[in-house]
Amino acid sequence: MVVASALYAGGQPDRPQQITRVVRADPRTGKLVRSVIVTAKSVGSQKVAATVIGPRPVSFAAPAASAPAPRPDGFDDAVERISASQSLPPQLVHSVIKVESNYNPLALSPKGAQGLMQLMPATARRFGVVNPFDPIDNIQGGARYLKYLLDLYNGDYRLALAAYNAGEGAVEKYGSVPPFPETRNYLIQVNQQIQKRFAAGPPPAESKPAEPKPVQQQPAGPAPIREVVGPDGAVHYISR
Repeated sequence: MVVASALYAGGQPDRPQQITRVVRADPRTGKLVRSVIVTAKSVGSQKVAATVIGPRPVSFAAPAASAPAPRPDGFDDAVERISASQSLPPQLVHSVIKVESNYNPLALSPKGAQGLMQLMPATARRFGVVNPFDPIDNIQGGARYLKYLLDLYNGDYRLALAAYNAGEGAVEKYGSVPPFPETRNYLIQVNQQIQKRFAAGPPPAESKPAEPKPVQQQPAGPAPIREVVGPDGAVHYISR
């Protein structure tokens, strides 16, 4: 009789041993004798190769972008181009910049108006300004706003400038130039700047719309704003 069993060697679970117990009759005495035979047993093991995943290259190259449009050289070139794009007299845009910020692109008013043409944040967003302290971006937004106001008030420069200073709501409320000292003084200052710039020389030929000469030559640009005191002492501003 042969009885076999496999046992693991202590401390070495990966090296099992086979122990064979043999029970047989002793040829001399006739008694049953049990003997134990220990043999090493090789157990096949499968080793799984570790899968090594190498680092994946990551490109940090910026995506190709279209070439930006050339930026105008200096304020004069910027104002000329932007004014032409909005069909505005460049003298008007220059005058608003001069009165609003004195050409300081980082100007910030106590009320929060920003940049060259002193755009309020809501107005800047309304007219597509991304960075109000970027001179070109700011002038473009301010020129769009001026063009919008001139269209809104049918070319009336007084109302357009009054709304630029005091807001469209104030002009609508009073139906004319609001009776605010700041707004009235603003109209006078802008008008003075406009007259100085027209007196300095005619606008560049490329910014003038082609039109036949009138029989009676009219002054270019918006009509001068004059302050008139009525018999009752009321102050009125007229452009004719």
